[in-house]
Amino acid sequence: MDTPAHAAAETAALARATRRRVYASTMIGNVVEYYDFTLYGTLAAVLAKLFFPSADPMVALFSTYAGVSLSYFIRPLGALLFGPLADRRGRRGVLILTLSLMSVGTAGIGLLPTYAAIGAAAPVLLLFSRVLQGLGASVEYTTASQFMLEHEPGSRRRNYLAGLMNATCSVGSLLGSAVAFTLTVTMPASAFESWGWRIPFLLAIPMAFIGFYIRNRLDETPEFEEMKRQIDAAEAKQTPLRDAVRLYWRDMLKAIGLGAGQRIGSYTIQAYFVTALITAGFPTSLSLLASMLTYVVGPLPSIWGGVLADRYGARLPLLVGYGLFVVLTVPTFMAIGSKSIVLATAAVVAFTVINNLVAAPLNIAYVLSFPPEVRSSAAALNFNIGTSLIGSTAGLVAVWLHDLTGSDVSFGWYMTAACAVSALVAIFALPASVDYREPDWATVPRPGRRPAAAPHS
Repeated sequence: MDTPAHAAAETAALARATRRRVYASTMIGNVVEYYDFTLYGTLAAVLAKLFFPSADPMVALFSTYAGVSLSYFIRPLGALLFGPLADRRGRRGVLILTLSLMSVGTAGIGLLPTYAAIGAAAPVLLLFSRVLQGLGASVEYTTASQFMLEHEPGSRRRNYLAGLMNATCSVGSLLGSAVAFTLTVTMPASAFESWGWRIPFLLAIPMAFIGFYIRNRLDETPEFEEMKRQIDAAEAKQTPLRDAVRLYWRDMLKAIGLGAGQRIGSYTIQAYFVTALITAGFPTSLSLLASMLTYVVGPLPSIWGGVLADRYGARLPLLVGYGLFVVLTVPTFMAIGSKSIVLATAAVVAFTVINNLVAAPLNIAYVLSFPPEVRSSAAALNFNIGTSLIGSTAGLVAVWLHDLTGSDVSFGWYMTAACAVSALVAIFALPASVDYREPDWATVPRPGRRPAAAPHS
């Protein structure tokens, strides 16, 4: 017969196993999302030749980056579709759907015929694949973050967990750039441009199977189940999208403004630095190595920023990070144009450390600024509107400014201005989610009434 101590030990072991599965399930989708994002940006120059042939290489490259922007412009639509679905039906089912769409979109690129084979239909199919990937990624990050945090409501290490979530972005990006780099240096250039470029995109298929296996073995979050129980008991009708926009638009604007600088920074790291380094005259292999190094160092400041936010409050890493960005962003792009690969690499690595330092409290602001009954809808909207309008357009702005001025320093000033705005939001309008606490279900109002905001730190 089991003793109470033995039963308690088994319960604790089961809880640890569940927690590990939850962490793995959220991280695998993040890895797939950022693997694709970085892979597409890293191979932009190759894809430009294969799908957007043009006498002007800048036009072809601009068209390729338009594919990145398209996958982001479609994300608010995905937020409108899948955010409310996650609020009504649960986070777990939506996470399985998002992984499916992202995987089909990524692997589909590896199967597409090129412009030389089918003409104008090739870029159309490429952009369609980006649309599928964008729809899947639209709520992946925010829903996966909710899934993790709602399994540990009220945790004192919520920023640490959010930082851990962001660290997997670097893992996915590192995997994407490492695969691309390995193939480019081990294959003849003609073979890589003929068929080798397809391999990295097709690798999304086995990653997806692993993700499906893990996510299918998980239960819904306890916080969502309790929320649904309360709403069903009250026979209340859920209108999460309407309530999110009507009651929480101010909080969404705060989150968008708070993350503006970091959204541009993330895009720059994952999709533009390689292009900037190559355009500055550095060899492709060295440019890819410099990019890969940013992903190697990326996880540590993500986690460190979360630890600092849990211990000292979110304003500390936010103001330190954005303050450093205001001072160092322009010098970063000056270093890229210096013709010194050592100086350029040091600059992009320092840029990455700063960018990831602020990620954890931003993730909390994106997700936990809203009560559970509208959380998925509100988080998906604020994150995707900010990412689409501010983050995804960064590549187009960078290419345009470089073509206009002949230098990437002008783009550095553009990002500096965005970081200054984000710093002001951190000082004067920090979202209440910084002091998020486990909800008292006896006092949470029914949908349609706005609960009292938690105090700022």
